[in-house]
Amino acid sequence: MTGGIKGVSFYSLRGNDKVFMRTKGGPSKEQMTKSPKFEKFRKSQIEFGGSARFGSYARDAFGGLHRLADHNLTPELNKLGRSLIKLDIVNPVGTRDLRMTSYKPALEGFNFNRNFPFNTVLRVSPQWELDRNTLQATVTIPRINTDIDLLNIQKLPFFRLIIVLGTISDMVCSPVVDKYVPLVAKLHGASLPVTSEWYSTQTILAGHTMTVQMSASQIAALTDDVTVLLSMAVEFGNVGFTGEPVEVKYAGCGKVLASL
Repeated sequence: MTGGIKGVSFYSLRGNDKVFMRTKGGPSKEQMTKSPKFEKFRKSQIEFGGSARFGSYARDAFGGLHRLADHNLTPELNKLGRSLIKLDIVNPVGTRDLRMTSYKPALEGFNFNRNFPFNTVLRVSPQWELDRNTLQATVTIPRINTDIDLLNIQKLPFFRLIIVLGTISDMVCSPVVDKYVPLVAKLHGASLPVTSEWYSTQTILAGHTMTVQMSASQIAALTDDVTVLLSMAVEFGNVGFTGEPVEVKYAGCGKVLASL
């Protein structure tokens, strides 16, 4: 069931078969914003907001590949943001920095899927080179025999490969607006996907490479306050209305290959 009964809300989350419930009510908005009793809470909320903004922009840096996730990635990314904030042991709570560059490997190997992770669906091992100074990446995909190397769970007729180069800027808490702002706005949540053509899921695909590089203006904006991500996904498709292949919602998987 979903909905509300006598001050209790019932709701569900994608990727979870349980029903969650929470009670309504609590202190007034004025108490939350002005009462000295809630000062610690307000500082915590500022950092919570920063974590949420980080999660949103990190998802943007995946270049839309979160659409292939089999669960909600946002709580995981928000939790990572909170962990990154706690790495700042210099500034007081409510003003701590959120610096992805303080622990760049945090997202390396991050899978978008729980039931069928990337390496269980694509059973070959792509090799990659990522040059953060030129914002360029090359992924080499070995020969794929789809009968052996591709787990086609839904038995769909097409698949394609996608690589994405993305960037996340470090964030600091602005005392002017009491919220987190990126140090390099141009590269906060920026992404560039490169998508292959559709291939039959009954074929042998020769080994090949895929290359992605961001624009000259983005390269010029790059500083040490930016983390560069390389992600990859397999997406499955079906025959569309016009007879051309179209993607199938949630059919596929993705992973962050590298974080520099």
